[in-house]
Amino acid sequence: MKTAYLDCFAGASGDMIVGAFLDAGLSLDELRKALQTVPIEGYALRAFKEERNHLFGTRFVVDTEKDRPPARTFSDIRDIIQRSGLSARVKEQSTRIFESLAVEEGRVHNSSPETVHFHEVGAVDSIIDIIGAVFSLESFGVDSLYASPLPLGTGFTETRHGRIPLPAPATIALLKGIPVYDAGIKGELVTPTGAVLLKELTSAFGPMPPMVVETVGYGVGTLRLSDRPNLLRILLGSEEQGIETETVVVLEANIDDANPEWLGYLMERLFEEGALDVLFCPVQMKKNRPAVLIQVIGKPHNKNLLTEILFQESTTLGVRFRYCQRDLLKRSFAEIDSPWGKVGVKKVRRPDGSFRLLPEYETCRKIAQKEHIPIREIYSRILAGGGEDA
Repeated sequence: MKTAYLDCFAGASGDMIVGAFLDAGLSLDELRKALQTVPIEGYALRAFKEERNHLFGTRFVVDTEKDRPPARTFSDIRDIIQRSGLSARVKEQSTRIFESLAVEEGRVHNSSPETVHFHEVGAVDSIIDIIGAVFSLESFGVDSLYASPLPLGTGFTETRHGRIPLPAPATIALLKGIPVYDAGIKGELVTPTGAVLLKELTSAFGPMPPMVVETVGYGVGTLRLSDRPNLLRILLGSEEQGIETETVVVLEANIDDANPEWLGYLMERLFEEGALDVLFCPVQMKKNRPAVLIQVIGKPHNKNLLTEILFQESTTLGVRFRYCQRDLLKRSFAEIDSPWGKVGVKKVRRPDGSFRLLPEYETCRKIAQKEHIPIREIYSRILAGGGEDA
């Protein structure tokens, strides 16, 4: 399974991402040929080797006409993408990326996503960067993209709307739920284009996942930074068989004054709103008070909602949180024959490539109630019919 890891030690932008893929072996002619099917004009592509702190990578440049670019809407850009000759997958992903950007730009400027006007990001070079990055992923056959936590710079930048703070409002809105840190640098390290590409294309943020590295590429950024090379490093290779890595948020709270019935309802609410797991553990708190440790695991983008539920439905005065990685065995769903007809099972792939079957609890429970058979026998007979390995 093809995987890629973006080492964003100096931030990320659309041109750096495309430059990294070109440095890793993507053909500029192949990229140019694909982009020529997109109905926009007034640009030319260049790619060349350039040095940052005595390390060389590929600088990707979109030269455009000097006239002020039109302020395109999301509808305009969606139409441009759909009229291109790109693959259905590239069209779908590119459209989704601009839609995500339109939603956040709309919130910032108090407009609807359909009517918000893109200025800098609606320019030709930004459209090329976004479509080029998606095309690059498809060209390399990347199934899973991962990235490191993102360094952020500070200061101000000039836009059509005037002087705005860094990170740009749209950038910081797109990075909600993604691990970031202050790099201590004046300047823009993560652009809106880089932020939206990482948000929509990346499976997880954190350390490099288990993988066999086959190719390394460096995309060169525009600025020269004082304390680090302005490069984006990409590592391409194959993922460890049978294992997926993802980023989750872990929320925790200690409670010593809650009615147990409230906690049961709290667990139901958390699962209804997308919690991946909820755990109650007995603990001993200060003054020898017996209490409950609540631990909630969720997707990073659900952090605020799950935290709000903890405050609403429990007596806690504070919620701890951290982002961490988890490795998952790959699984799929299948149907197998059983004495009760077709039943659904999880098909879990082990790291060595073999599979094991896990009967679905709800299916087994319903059969056990209907047939008046112990549920453990239902499990055993399903596995005996379908085989432990498949």
